[in-house]
Amino acid sequence: MLEVRNLSVIYGKHRALHGASLRVGKGEIVVILGANGAGKSTLLKAVCGICEGHVTGEVLLENTDLVGEKPHRIVEAGIALVPEGRGVFGDLTVEENLTLGAYAERARDDEAGNLHRVLSLFPKLGERRKQTVRTMSGGEQQMVAIGRAMMSNPSILALDEPSLGLSPLLCKDLFQSLRVVKQAGLGILLVEQNAKQSLRIADRGYLLENGEIVHEDDADRLANDPAVQKAYLGGGGAATGAKRPAPAAMPKATPPRPAAGPKPSDIAAAAMKSVGAPTRPAPTAAPAPKPAPVTKSAAPAPKPNTPNITDLVAKASASASRRNGAAPPPRAPAPLQPSTPSRPAQPSIPDFASSSDRLRAMIEEIEAAARRAETYKPRR
Repeated sequence: MLEVRNLSVIYGKHRALHGASLRVGKGEIVVILGANGAGKSTLLKAVCGICEGHVTGEVLLENTDLVGEKPHRIVEAGIALVPEGRGVFGDLTVEENLTLGAYAERARDDEAGNLHRVLSLFPKLGERRKQTVRTMSGGEQQMVAIGRAMMSNPSILALDEPSLGLSPLLCKDLFQSLRVVKQAGLGILLVEQNAKQSLRIADRGYLLENGEIVHEDDADRLANDPAVQKAYLGGGGAATGAKRPAPAAMPKATPPRPAAGPKPSDIAAAAMKSVGAPTRPAPTAAPAPKPAPVTKSAAPAPKPNTPNITDLVAKASASASRRNGAAPPPRAPAPLQPSTPSRPAQPSIPDFASSSDRLRAMIEEIEAAARRAETYKPRR
């Protein structure tokens, strides 16, 4: 239906397109692949009559040359464009956007039939006929743009980057919709950045480089061409599903040694010291000494230097009570009990009444132990 011959476009002194030739048949999807700036969008604009540059060559639709015709005349001839960025009317409803697409004279006589066909191809649009378009997702807006173009009852549908800005899931739905449009008998000329998806649904493809078409082939052969895979599909085997060779195993990196520091045992010992006083080693068993008789005149056993923790706590508690203004209750002296010869010798309790000097010395020793308990701080 559509045949382009030696189409060239010049912007001032810059040649954007040079001698491009292609064809699109009825019910056929033809994709144009190329890098950014290769001239793909310029080719579509020249075919649809909206190119601002100087256009030469031939654009034949049913043997009628359309080069130099006004855009609305080209729409009347049967070519509809879905521009990049969709170009929908966001403040209008879905139904209003679709109705605007039927403005062409060739579509007015069968507006109801075209609307039924569009809503059959895109059931979601039928469910949202009264919804404002700007509140819809990007994929749904793209459906509105395609449906609006189809409302002009075209023979050729030209799409410029329809998947731009869509998520992978919406891209999949979009290409499935294009396959359904193809089954309706329309010819589709597709410019698409997603080469993998477009080649899966296309019948043929053209490679465009620096404004010139350098290669044409079936979509399957293009997808399996190593040069095409390297340039557009991200490397060999991307379109055919061939597995890439597994990368060589990398040697495991040796973890860096930590900087010199304290040993774990030292850290544990310090932590134990910070919690409380170190545990005393258990005394080894020794034979019990023979009991010795205690006489009243015998001197009391010397008191060890290490204070008893119970006495320290009691003294510290009494000291705290004095600081709070409460006087501690007087402690009554424990009664003396003489030790019997049959039992081991017990440390005798000093006789506080026997000597005032010894009593004073004991009191001073207790007070000194209390002061040590108040200022005691565990080692860190």
